[in-house]
Amino acid sequence: MKDTIFIKGAWENNLKNVSLSIPKYKLVVLTGPSGSGKSTLAMDTLQRECQRQYLDSMGMMADTISKPKVESIRGLSPSISVGQHVTNRNPRSTVGTVTDIYMYIRFIFARLGEQVCSSCNGSIPPSFELTGELTEEDQEMEAQTISCPHCGEMQEKLGMLHFSFNKPEGACETCSGLGHVASINEAMVFNPELSLRDGGVASLKGVHRDIQMRILVAAGKHYGFDFDPDLPLKNYSDVQHDLLFYGVESDEFKRHYPNVKPAAGTKFEGVIPGLWRRYKEKEGDSGSKEKEGSFFHEQLCPDCHGARLKKEVLLVQVANATISDVSEWSLEDVFEWTKSLQTELPQDGLHLVEPILQDMLTRLQRLIDVGLGYLSLNRQTVSLSGGETQRLRLATLLGSALTGVLYILDEPTTGLHAKDTIGLIRVLHELRDLGNTVLVIEHDVEMMRAADHIIDIGPGAGVHGGTVVGEGSLEDLMSSELSVTGTYLREESFPPPTRVRRKGNGQSIVIQQAQLRNVDIPTVSIPLGCLVSVTGVSGSGKSTLVFDILAQGSPKAHEQTGCKEITGLEHVDDIVIFDQSPMGRVQRSNVATYTDMFTHLRKLFAGLPEAKERKFTTKHFSFNSPGGRCETCQGLGVLSVDMNFLPDLEVKCTDCKGKRFTDEVLQVKYEGYSISDLLNMSVEESLPIFKSEKKISVMIEMLCEVGLGYLQWGQSVKTLSGGEGQRIRLAKELSKPYKNHTLYLLDEPTTGLHPTDIKQLHSLLNRLVDAGNTVIVVEHSLELIRESDWVIDIGPEGGSSGGKLVAEGTPEQVAEVPTSHTGKFLKRILTEGL
Repeated sequence: MKDTIFIKGAWENNLKNVSLSIPKYKLVVLTGPSGSGKSTLAMDTLQRECQRQYLDSMGMMADTISKPKVESIRGLSPSISVGQHVTNRNPRSTVGTVTDIYMYIRFIFARLGEQVCSSCNGSIPPSFELTGELTEEDQEMEAQTISCPHCGEMQEKLGMLHFSFNKPEGACETCSGLGHVASINEAMVFNPELSLRDGGVASLKGVHRDIQMRILVAAGKHYGFDFDPDLPLKNYSDVQHDLLFYGVESDEFKRHYPNVKPAAGTKFEGVIPGLWRRYKEKEGDSGSKEKEGSFFHEQLCPDCHGARLKKEVLLVQVANATISDVSEWSLEDVFEWTKSLQTELPQDGLHLVEPILQDMLTRLQRLIDVGLGYLSLNRQTVSLSGGETQRLRLATLLGSALTGVLYILDEPTTGLHAKDTIGLIRVLHELRDLGNTVLVIEHDVEMMRAADHIIDIGPGAGVHGGTVVGEGSLEDLMSSELSVTGTYLREESFPPPTRVRRKGNGQSIVIQQAQLRNVDIPTVSIPLGCLVSVTGVSGSGKSTLVFDILAQGSPKAHEQTGCKEITGLEHVDDIVIFDQSPMGRVQRSNVATYTDMFTHLRKLFAGLPEAKERKFTTKHFSFNSPGGRCETCQGLGVLSVDMNFLPDLEVKCTDCKGKRFTDEVLQVKYEGYSISDLLNMSVEESLPIFKSEKKISVMIEMLCEVGLGYLQWGQSVKTLSGGEGQRIRLAKELSKPYKNHTLYLLDEPTTGLHPTDIKQLHSLLNRLVDAGNTVIVVEHSLELIRESDWVIDIGPEGGSSGGKLVAEGTPEQVAEVPTSHTGKFLKRILTEGL
């Protein structure tokens, strides 16, 4: 028992009284079809019970965390879960800051950097009499002066604070260390043809707009003029214009009423000041993926040109490089630079930083091992994918040297090329060898081969899953008749038959002189009427080529696409993009609301005789507005508990018990189910209930077809992976009537998919192509790449060593290119199978 975690009688969500043993101090892979119950077992059962028992041992109100539905769990260790969801959206947070590598860089430049004299521009060599220890004093030691040997002038010695863009001592004063400056795009905010009520101010919507209109009308009366919300903005008088645009506290408005003070209830902030306030509250994160992002023009800071630091700081050099140079390099280049310092620095200075250099090299090597060597130190963490964020944290955790910990990882190979997966496996083995248990939710076959133990959950998703169908080694699974993973691997363990590749419709999109970021490709041709895979190692430039060059191209805007010319787009009627961007940050957005199913559901309930009898409208069946929702949790069904040093926890609402609505609303039922019952139901389970409701059943059938029948209608879209989000968008697209020739661009749609589900996805993509469309996928999955008609391989490596066209052709042709990493793995899967 000491070396085993034993779970007895787990029945959370779709788990069916699961009992199993998980060996400790091993690398254990938990696999199975999407929605089979893997995350329920790992996160909702194991991780939650670890948290509950930990808080209980600390006397910290463990009763706020509901006990998972399990008879018992014995042999638990302290646990750390490493998920894929980005939580730090601060634009000041970078790869360098979150890994502490930038702190070491600052130390090196503060200790060994050659300053430039402000009087004579002469070089001031570093002073080596300072201690080499990285202490708190180093952070605050900024009150020294040094003499320039050329002119004898004294000037301030730059310390660590001066090399930080998050401190006033170092931050560029023009952009406050953000690297960019912003201005409001008034054309996107105001539509002079519309009234305020009709949407003349794009930033004012819904209830917020109604409140602001009331304040504006009250302010107008206070100042002695009428403010008409139905008047088009172009017809406003000067005073009305200044009130709406700038507010009652602005100089513009005070020109009209210099001696009149605003009364209570009339203090309208002004649209433009309000936008600036929210922008500053987010520290410059204007939400590029949200509507508010289009309200601002952002451009490089004219003083620091994006480097974030003051000019005198940017002149300091170590080994012929400035701190801005080092920040822009890839981690692999920073690793080589750090190694070179050991031979290039003078010996009297080397001893000051030798321990720092060694620690930096160790940290950088871990990041490279998990496939992140292409990232730069100044890359904002908010721009990272879920997989990149998870691997970044994983590499950081290795430096903690903790032992006896249960690490739970959610698909860490997401976004990784097969080549990089090998490095990640090496890191996980290192974590295991420190004396930890590593439990990985994963579909990757290479990860399964490297595991000490595999647990297969299935056989299907949702109600068809929730049981252990296989355990042991990969060989054990392949010999099991019950294991769905083993069955798939048996079928794929021999070379597949020769496939007939589509030739396309004879037309092509041709990109000439693609040059953006690391991409530098003279010409690349994409056949239309085909399923095309764009491949390459992480950071090679795949997404830049497809989403930042091709997707932005149009016959009227070639100069904005990062290339000289794109031809062939005239053969395409529409471009539809499915990327990995989050589906929303709002907790209230769930599967039902996102797919518009909830709108139909509310109308259905409002039309029931019992609802009409109680005078309920669609508003009463909404958890987003007052009327029928529980006001304690405001319709969320959960309450947030501040855990201080731990992430906030969500617990069931004490009043509605997670049902979101009042008791009166819950008494109205359709086919015996309340609206809360249906929100807590899986998509697949609801199909028989809504078979007669065509508008609802069409969406249900399509969601099931894209492999998402296991999702609950009330599940927050914030919890969905990038792959799940793409497939929901794909389901919405497939449920519409087919258009003319459409170009579909997908970013790793196999994310989170079991190999058996990839087959289903492939059939759906084939349906789009066979209907006369073109589908381009940026992809790492060898199973999908193998099934493509055409492959474009970018590389050969990531970052500055990538961005070139390595190979193009059918999968068989790419497999014969010796310089292609993708080709190497394709050759094996085409000749030997999985």
